[in-house]
Amino acid sequence: MGPLTTAPRPVAGDIATQRLLPRESPLPMAPGDLGKSRVPDRVPAAAGHAMAWRRGLILLATAALTGAGGYEMYRVLEVGGVTVLEATVLALFLVLLAWVSFSFASALAGFFVLLAHRPDTATGAELPAVSSRTAMLLPTYNEDPHRLTARLRAIIESLEATTHGELFDWYVLSDSTDPDIWVAEEKALLALRQAVGTSRLYYRHRADNTARKAGNIAEWITRFGAVYDFMIVLDADSLMSGQTIVRLVHAIETNPTAGLVQTLPMVVNARSLFSRVQQFAGRLYGPMIAAGVAWWHGSEGNYWGHNAIIRVKAFAEAAALPQLRGRKPFGGHILSHDFVEAALMRRAGWGIYMLPMLGGSYEEVPPSLLDFAARDRRWCQGNLQHLAVVPARGLHWVSRLHFLVGIGAYLTAPLWLLFLLLGMLISLQARFVRPEYFPKGFSLFPTWPAQDPVLAIWVFVATMGLLLMPKLLSLVLVWMRRSERREFGGPFRTSAGVFAEILVSALMAPVMMIFQSIAVVEILAGRDAGWQTQRRDDGTVERRELYRKYGIPTLCGVAMAASAYAVSLPLLLWMSPVIVGLLFAVPIGALTAKPSPGKLFATPEDREPPLVLRRANELSAAAGAGIRPALVALREDPELLAFHVAQLPSPRAARPDTVDANLAVARARADASETFEEAAAHLSSREVFSMLNDGSSLSTVLQKP
Repeated sequence: MGPLTTAPRPVAGDIATQRLLPRESPLPMAPGDLGKSRVPDRVPAAAGHAMAWRRGLILLATAALTGAGGYEMYRVLEVGGVTVLEATVLALFLVLLAWVSFSFASALAGFFVLLAHRPDTATGAELPAVSSRTAMLLPTYNEDPHRLTARLRAIIESLEATTHGELFDWYVLSDSTDPDIWVAEEKALLALRQAVGTSRLYYRHRADNTARKAGNIAEWITRFGAVYDFMIVLDADSLMSGQTIVRLVHAIETNPTAGLVQTLPMVVNARSLFSRVQQFAGRLYGPMIAAGVAWWHGSEGNYWGHNAIIRVKAFAEAAALPQLRGRKPFGGHILSHDFVEAALMRRAGWGIYMLPMLGGSYEEVPPSLLDFAARDRRWCQGNLQHLAVVPARGLHWVSRLHFLVGIGAYLTAPLWLLFLLLGMLISLQARFVRPEYFPKGFSLFPTWPAQDPVLAIWVFVATMGLLLMPKLLSLVLVWMRRSERREFGGPFRTSAGVFAEILVSALMAPVMMIFQSIAVVEILAGRDAGWQTQRRDDGTVERRELYRKYGIPTLCGVAMAASAYAVSLPLLLWMSPVIVGLLFAVPIGALTAKPSPGKLFATPEDREPPLVLRRANELSAAAGAGIRPALVALREDPELLAFHVAQLPSPRAARPDTVDANLAVARARADASETFEEAAAHLSSREVFSMLNDGSSLSTVLQKP
């Protein structure tokens, strides 16, 4: 093989020769078990009593709205007797209306909570004192290392500026399977450690990423968790200010019954029209919705998997996940592990809380509807897995409700579709099937089939009101507060943004209904979602992909339009809010995936970016280096090679399912006329990955022939 050179031996004392991990401090995790009984509660009983009437109010409001709407719908359908199809439509309507009413009641509670809350004007207030040791955990899987470390550096610098930085250690926990990204992560972490000047930044790569992110966190706890009081789990797109982190630690320190405290991450860095609409909606409506659920959740809150602080001891004792019985997609490791971890900790007596008004917590959103649907497919499978967790012993009833709400978030999509299809079927039946004017038995007068169109319109308007009212109430809150009006660009621009968001969301909603219905059917048919890397750049989609992915929604729109028109033009107009979004799925998908630099959907973070966000974006823009092939990068950087070898675990017996690294070496060295880069390009990703896990094979392939 061409110019292969032997890498220099590392110099004694060089940082690259040291394992970038602290001394292990094992903390055993209790075996995952869904059959345990509930333990005595750590949360004061008075808090439980205070929550009882709040929850009763939410459930009573839900029942009242559902009952009233169901009765009116029955009046629409009962003229001339209720047929089997009409009874099915009524049953579906009751289920869907209960879902909408429940969300409305919770949002309405949030409106009154924020109405009574006086915004905190003391943004520069002195930070509270904290004394506990906290680990900052950043699990990653095939993410861009340069953007990853840019965000991490911004968080580290923000926390160091608080003077509490010495209480925090930082861990990048890699599950990356792409060998080029793995080596790029190591290089980026070495550069980051040098840039921030701290020895408390650690890196660990798992060659066997069992149980995905949940297994990644569990493995860290069993190796290093014993020396830490708390851990804050980040996502690859997470961003948190140092002040928020310190306040989170103080919140859980001062509440010894708390096992987890969740923040409300705000979406930032949106560029495409789709992501900007999501960012605007989350920023404007999210605080009110979160305030509502926090008001009645109390100590039985939920966990969203990131940007939350967790008591390490409580997590180790209670939150180990079992492996579900059966085959994928319902069996195996739990995908939506965060809900289950929160429920298991609550079962063990620990409180799960949310601080919706804390601020300083950020995340990003997929750039296009297709990327969102791909992530949603994985979440759908994880939530449907919770069907096996709902009957677990000892769970708090609110925890079971969280599971049911998560399951319902996806099952309602096919239910809405079925509701629409049955409604059209009833219309088609009325149009083409001759009615029976004289029922069985003796009757002097015919029974004229008739429906009350005015009442039907009122039922529709009331249902839409429940869906849209939370958005309008959020707008009212902005109108009432001068600082928020200014941050959103004034009342007129904010109002225009709300109505534009409603329009764009209404066009995309039918497409998501089809995507989620397909996802549910695929999962029920036994198709696993897998584990794909989420795209975080622009949302540009190739034309062929647009036609392929949006083909089914478009065909559904054509079928619905033809069926509605076959009945009557008024029915087509009545169904147009759904049909238009489906018929134009391709152009809507293409348009919403394009960059949207306008100010219509601007948020306060767009107008006045917080320091940590501004710093993260500056560092991301400066990190322009691409990702080089792993073997080439190691060959050209002796320090990186020495560091990589130092991170490898002790040699172990080769597993039968791994690629033979020696055979890969032989293949790479087969043609002596090739350059190193050309020879390395012959190797598959699996072969390179196997070499990177084998120090001796790696040394061999980097030697002269």
